[in-house]
Amino acid sequence: MSASVQQETSQRGTWDDVRDLPPSAKLVAKVLEYNDTMTQQQIADETLLPARTVRYALNRLDEQNVVDSRFSFSDARKRLYSLDIEA
Repeated sequence: MSASVQQETSQRGTWDDVRDLPPSAKLVAKVLEYNDTMTQQQIADETLLPARTVRYALNRLDEQNVVDSRFSFSDARKRLYSLDIEA
């Protein structure tokens, strides 16, 4: 892996990275901005988006390095998502 690619993957995203994403990804980013950490189901309930659309939006946000995901300690089958954007 080259140094520039490695540096790029460790870099946090910005709101500018979110600007060109689909509306569903922007909505998910805004919901995560107001809620610290949420599961996919909680995001779907909050945004009224289908689970498939939420997964797509989270994948797009992950590609831009603006979302952080980790396993839930209370239920290892679920992942918790939080916004990871530079201020």
